[in-house]
Amino acid sequence: MTSRFTELLSLKRTLLLDGAMGTLFQAAGMPAGVSPSQYSLERPDLLLSFHRAYIEAGADIVTTNTFGANPFKLEAGLDLEDFNRRMARIAREAASQAGRNVLVAGNVGPTGHFAKPLGDVDPAELVACFERQIRALTAEGLVDLIFIETQFDVTEARAAAAAARRVCSLPVMCSMTFEQGASLTGSTPALFAETMQNMGCAVVGTNCSLGPAEMAPVAEEILRYASDCLVMAEPNAGLPELVDGKTVFPLGPERFAELTAPMAAKGCRIVGGCCGTTPDHIRALKKAVEAQAQGAELVPPERHAGIVLTSRQRLVRIGTGEPFTVIGERINPTGKPKLTAELQQGVFSLALEYAERQIEAGCQVLDVNVGAHQVDQKTLLPRLLATLAGKFPVPLCLDSSDDAAIEQGVLWSPASALVNSINGAEGRMARLGALCRDFGCPFILLPMRGAKLPVKAKDRIAILESLLAEAEHLGIPRRLVLVDILALAVSSKHEGAVECLALAEWCREAGLATTIGLSNLSFGLPARELVNATFLCMGAGAGLNSCIGNLVSPRIAEAVGAIKVLQNHDPAAGEFIAGFSDWKSQGGSEQPGRAREERSGARTPYEAVLHGDREHVEALLDEELAKGTRPFDIVNSSLIPAITEVGSRYEKKIYFLPQLIRSAETMQAGFAHLKPLMKQDASEKRPVIVMATVEGDIHDIGKNIVCLLLGNHGFEVVDAGKDVKARDIVDLAEARHASVIGLSALMTTTMVRMEETISLLKERGLAIPVMVGGAAVTKAFADAIGADAYCVDAVEAVDAAKRLTA
Repeated sequence: MTSRFTELLSLKRTLLLDGAMGTLFQAAGMPAGVSPSQYSLERPDLLLSFHRAYIEAGADIVTTNTFGANPFKLEAGLDLEDFNRRMARIAREAASQAGRNVLVAGNVGPTGHFAKPLGDVDPAELVACFERQIRALTAEGLVDLIFIETQFDVTEARAAAAAARRVCSLPVMCSMTFEQGASLTGSTPALFAETMQNMGCAVVGTNCSLGPAEMAPVAEEILRYASDCLVMAEPNAGLPELVDGKTVFPLGPERFAELTAPMAAKGCRIVGGCCGTTPDHIRALKKAVEAQAQGAELVPPERHAGIVLTSRQRLVRIGTGEPFTVIGERINPTGKPKLTAELQQGVFSLALEYAERQIEAGCQVLDVNVGAHQVDQKTLLPRLLATLAGKFPVPLCLDSSDDAAIEQGVLWSPASALVNSINGAEGRMARLGALCRDFGCPFILLPMRGAKLPVKAKDRIAILESLLAEAEHLGIPRRLVLVDILALAVSSKHEGAVECLALAEWCREAGLATTIGLSNLSFGLPARELVNATFLCMGAGAGLNSCIGNLVSPRIAEAVGAIKVLQNHDPAAGEFIAGFSDWKSQGGSEQPGRAREERSGARTPYEAVLHGDREHVEALLDEELAKGTRPFDIVNSSLIPAITEVGSRYEKKIYFLPQLIRSAETMQAGFAHLKPLMKQDASEKRPVIVMATVEGDIHDIGKNIVCLLLGNHGFEVVDAGKDVKARDIVDLAEARHASVIGLSALMTTTMVRMEETISLLKERGLAIPVMVGGAAVTKAFADAIGADAYCVDAVEAVDAAKRLTA
């Protein structure tokens, strides 16, 4: 951490962030259609006065006016490097005149794009985008920390934090926006906090979208899991409302402070304001924080030993006190000629089948290995990881001896994936360990140097201690280390199992999580599953926390089920009873658990859409056609009901954005496959919907998702794009005889433009209903401007479109 940051923290009090900038620019008369970025260049004196006002109000940290100053969002014609440097200079000028220690935070906002395969941006391009902005912000040494804020996807937040780690040594503060307990892509506050702690962030927190009352439970959840960092909270001044044609936030300074200060009492070390707040809000907040008793309602963080793996939607802990974890080993071409042949052809059907069967069997993490002859691992491993991440919610384990493949694979892993593995080979810790540190990836650590594997536990421990010291020197925390206790074949090294158990016991005492490649242990013996399962039970007793194994194997499934019951990780033995009620002592149960099925994957077109099985939907449609089912009947009885059920699951928060998009794309592929066979009545016309992001707004993620879903439900969608003038929207709707117009806006400064389209329609006498939506839009706002429907998400947009065209 920088000396100024450390000095401020030493004061042992709550620190205050500044508040909104857009609110002040609007109040100062910023012309319509001019962005805060452009206006701050035209009026740097105003920007300087805003920073000074926040400092005078009590802010300890002021943020540079660079929220949208990345390559994807900065307005054309503005020099990115020059703009970021100038904003840093203005903020530093204000801070240096404060007469006290005031920090400058280099502000980094979202790009407005998703990384592939969910979106359209290559993950390496996303990291490079943030590197460029952060390099410009830090070029002259004027900022004290990097503030990554208003993130809605953990993958993008991770890319920004990794960029900061690569470019500078400044502390990183990272904040995500949540609604209804999850981010846009389904990450909980706990998952976000753990992923960012893996990244080494100094501060994690939440901002925007919510007022202080709604944000309080989110902040409390982050506080419970932020054991290695500070927590910040920055709510809006309530939810936006439209008053006299202007967007306003309803909470005045005193009420805002009254509702926000309790978050500081619960443990948020940094608090401030987001949309709608002013220096008066920060001044009132400072007074309220100072007046309350500190620590009386403190939320203590939970302490967990071991590692944490995450995907966008799943969090898996491995360590002492956690349920025993099996890392599925089946996606590995060794000894699998069919899988090898598919990988050589770049085909993933069998790999996906293995993945699905392992997850159904209960695997919480999947090991992914493509190391076969004539396979370019650095190309194929990222491709397979992207495919798996797009289809399944579990964290992944990147298994390769090719460093270049691991480096590429880490970029394509959505959050905190596991890297398999790092050993004591010269330079490997410095190369791969640093990569894992920068991207927050736990890794499997092998206690070996050179080609020879030590037999005795004491020799392995000596190597481990040396490797751990090397990791510490590189700034790699122990929370990223999973020790492989290294199985030796007991057929040739008879004491191998005993030494493994001794190492597991040592690691438990040292607070280190452990794993083992289970199948190696029984090599050369008959009844290998019996040996493996027996060792698993012995290992769990000695402190072994996980294994890389085959949970589809009945013996292993039995052992793991029993371990969970005996270690009190299966309440009332519920899972065990459900999985083994038909167990027989002679040879075990034929079907322990949910997933001992011969065939995996979707069996019908309905299931293909429901589960997003793009790989098999066309073959399943062909099967239905071969049975004599008419194409129209397949669409009406299978595809449309399936996508409707997907929408229902999305509304209930059973599905999140990745599943919604994958199912929609599967539906799209299925419909395209059937379309040539469907001879529609030429007179039949589908309702036309014109979609647009309003003038001044360049965010189109939400609009694009709505377009995709509307198309799946039979509408003809005309996408007008983003930053579209009201006149152009109405002209297009009139020319295309549109049945509905859909308008999107992300920012409070642009959502007021929606009313222009509605007014213009009335002027021209066009009775075209308008539906509106976007992060800043509320039902009250929609009603105030005369919109015909308010849509909180893409699923509601489909329902609204159906109502409006009925």
